[in-house]
Parts: sequence; C-alpha cells; structure tokens
Amino acid sequence: MNVGAQGIVIIGAGPAGLMAAEVLSSKGLQVDVYDAMPSVGRKFLLAGKGGLNLTHSESFDQFITRYGSRQAQLAPMLDAAQGGFGAQQVRDWAAGLGIDTFVGTSGRVFPKDMKAAPLLRAWLHRLRANGVRFHMRSKWTGWNAAGELMFDTPQGKSGQTATSVACSLVILALGGASWKRLGSDGAWAHLLQARAIDVAPLMPSNCGFDVAPAWSEHFKSRFAGQPLKTIAINGKRGEFVITETGVEGSLIYALSSQLRDAIAAQGHATLHLDLLPDFSLERVQREIEHPRGSKSLSSHLKSRLGLDGVKMGLLHERLPRGQINHASQLAKACKALPIRLASTRPIDEAISTAGGVRFESMTSGLMLRQIPNVFCAGEMLDWEAPTGGYLLNACLASGRTVALEIARMMHEDRGFPPTRE
Repeated sequence: MNVGAQGIVIIGAGPAGLMAAEVLSSKGLQVDVYDAMPSVGRKFLLAGKGGLNLTHSESFDQFITRYGSRQAQLAPMLDAAQGGFGAQQVRDWAAGLGIDTFVGTSGRVFPKDMKAAPLLRAWLHRLRANGVRFHMRSKWTGWNAAGELMFDTPQGKSGQTATSVACSLVILALGGASWKRLGSDGAWAHLLQARAIDVAPLMPSNCGFDVAPAWSEHFKSRFAGQPLKTIAINGKRGEFVITETGVEGSLIYALSSQLRDAIAAQGHATLHLDLLPDFSLERVQREIEHPRGSKSLSSHLKSRLGLDGVKMGLLHERLPRGQINHASQLAKACKALPIRLASTRPIDEAISTAGGVRFESMTSGLMLRQIPNVFCAGEMLDWEAPTGGYLLNACLASGRTVALEIARMMHEDRGFPPTRE
C-alpha cells in the first residue's frame, strides 16, 4: 500500500526526532513522525521515572569533555556561543512548555516535579498544534526499489503488502540498542550498512558488569541489591549497587566506557575500591592496629572506622583470611580493594549504547554522504556520554541541528518540501 508523497518524514519518536519535528513544524513545514511503538517517547518516560535529568549545570568547558572522543563533533551542537543547544537553552525550552526546572546538589538539572510525563504531554500538545502528524505502530524496514520508505504497520505486515511512503527527505532518529521493549533495538544498523554507511558496532554504555570470580552464594544472598555508599574509584566519589552477578550504578556507569574498552583489550578490567575515602591509609592502619581487647575484628572495624554491612562483606568476599588478619594488608585493601570485572551486562540492559553511524559518514549537518536527503540524529550516532543529563541534552541538540540544516537547505531553494497548506 502506498500512502502517497509526504514532505519531511521523521522515523523515531524519541527526544531527537521530536526536537527535529518541533523546529521544522515551527517554520510552517509539514512533518510526519513514524515510530514502531504504540505511543510516543517510551524510553523518555522510563528515564523520568526516578526524576527526569534534563541536562547539567556545569561550565561548558567541563560539560563538553563528557563526550570523550566525539566532543569536537558535538561541540557546535551544544555550545550556545556557536548557536548550539546547551544546558541553559534546554532549561529555557522546558520553561516554554510550562515546566520549571531546578539544579540539584550534584549540578544535575531536573523538572521541579521530577516527572517526565507533564513535559512530554505539553510537548506533544505543541507539536500537534503545529500540525505534526504521528503514525504509530509503524516499524521501518528499509527502502523499496523505487526508493520509498517501507514500514510494517497494522495495515500491512511482512508477508502481506507493506506500507510504502514516498517523501522528499528523511530524518532517522531510531535510538541505540538498549531497552528493546521500548523500541530501541538497533535493527536499523544492517539497513544502513547495506547502503554502504559506516556504522561502528553498537556496544553497551552506562551499563553494569559481571565480576570474576562470581560472588559466593553467601555474599549474594546477603548483599545483592544493596548500595555501596561513600566510596571512591580512582579518586572519584560516589556510590553503586551490588547485583546478583556483579556491580552497577552511577559510579560504575561513569567509568563504563573505560571498563568496557579494557575488557575488550585485555579480557578483564579491575576496579580498586576505596572503601574509606575520608581516611588516609596511615590513619586506617592506625585504627586497625588500635588495641581492641575482647572485641571481634568486625566490631572493632565498625567502631573505629565505621566499616560494616556490605563493605565488610566485600572485604571478607575478596580477601584471604590471612590478609584480613594482617593490619597493613587489611588497611591497603580498605583503600584499594581489587574487584575484577569479566564482562559487561547484555546490551539490552544498558542505559545507553556506544557506536552507531560514524560522523565521518555524514556532513556537518548530519546528512548521510552516501544517501542524499537522509539525515541521522540522536543516540544512533557514534557517541556516548555518562548519565547526568548529557545523553538527553545531546539527543535534543542533534535533532535541532538536523532541522536547522534542512531549513538552511530549503532557504537556498533546492527543491525541498512545501509548507503546510
């Protein structure tokens, strides 16, 4: 079934696609958004369950370093001084939707009500008022021989007549490969590779890890699900959670790209946990050596150093008995307890993914060099960042960048789609 010619088609109703739709529709252009899911912004809503982290308030010089090897490509999109969409622009945009924001103690920026749903409702109201049309339950399956977009829809599934759409230009905003049940399955990668687009392998980012050797049944039964608080890794303080198979949580996510790459290169990675970041090694040893009388070692460490619970459990789990009972070796372990990581958790469990369409395959306006008038935005691009608002901010900024590039090209009268009637 052919639904006829359309102007601008956006595939993917996540933050990047919706931002592109907002910018283009605000200029009077007809935009049609397609998505495989039954409703819009499913991963966006899940991200907001514990408090939607919109962006981060730190200085731009620090902010841009969070994007690692891709900061040069992302800087023009994010730097307000270059016309980009940075942290303050995100806050202003949210305010325009009636959503007030605040800066948390960590510097992260949240909506005042800590929820994603009110923002998404206001956003969709604005988009529909601007004439954006949504086509849900429409899974993109590539192009047909005529160059039309192909979709599996409730009206036309594989094996029957699929829906085809002719359009002037396309924005792909299909997400990464994590949380498949919310629509991000990475299935688009082979469709682009078949058209000679260079796609870096999709890998888990902001993910958990499995330890080796595996946790003992005793340790796992007592401590799986418990947080490790007031710790440091490589001087960076934070917390993370013990899982059934290993570790996950904010401090682990912040290091996940380094840990993942180390495992790929060496077959393993080792964390050195500082269980007592407020104490020097010398003080830890002094406290351990302090006479304990009739107290057990566990009671002594709790009273002198505040070590108990999961921290004490980790020491028993990873140190031989001889080291536990040796003051200097125990002190060193308290300040640098080695935890060996064997593998990342499956990509579908990750918060986000690394890899994707390489920037070298695109123009500075994010148009594919091999497929003119096809643009890419959001997490499907080859970049990654830690949690803290960096992911969402860059997705919004890339969607805006694509839309502005399309508007620029149209202004040059190159035969692009007409405005809405």
